[in-house]
Amino acid sequence: MKKLLILCFAAVISCTSTSTPSQKSSDMQTKTEIIASESQGGADEAGFKIIKNDAEFQKALKGNSSQLIVEGSEPAPEKTIKFPTDKKVVLYNSGMFRSGDHRITEIKSVSVKDNVLYVEVPYVEHGGMEIQVISNPYVIFTVPSNYNFTSVELKSSK
Repeated sequence: MKKLLILCFAAVISCTSTSTPSQKSSDMQTKTEIIASESQGGADEAGFKIIKNDAEFQKALKGNSSQLIVEGSEPAPEKTIKFPTDKKVVLYNSGMFRSGDHRITEIKSVSVKDNVLYVEVPYVEHGGMEIQVISNPYVIFTVPSNYNFTSVELKSSK
């Protein structure tokens, strides 16, 4: 079961690519930021989209998040997040999972090689008693604006 989850989590979305040199920044921790990450609200199939402007950004933030409103209560005020113009913004849908919480809470590193953006996330142990609910996790994060890629691969590591 562990191997199956790791394979599902390391989804590769391929597109046509042209060869470019490897890109990696030593100060990636300051350059990469998770803007939003939820276990519900993403697409059924793994995939990514580069968000190009504030309108797409605001739509992704509103369209990929859910808010529970209890009857008789006021909804929480929405906080406005500004579109980062000095970075690329990536929306990554992890696909559909049948159990557990697959939300990404940390990005260890990112790099680009041969037009593939490699995103390293911490390995999360799954198994035993888990919630049995279909989830569609997604994450919106930033990478340096000079990164050029045509596919994204998530890799989990300990």
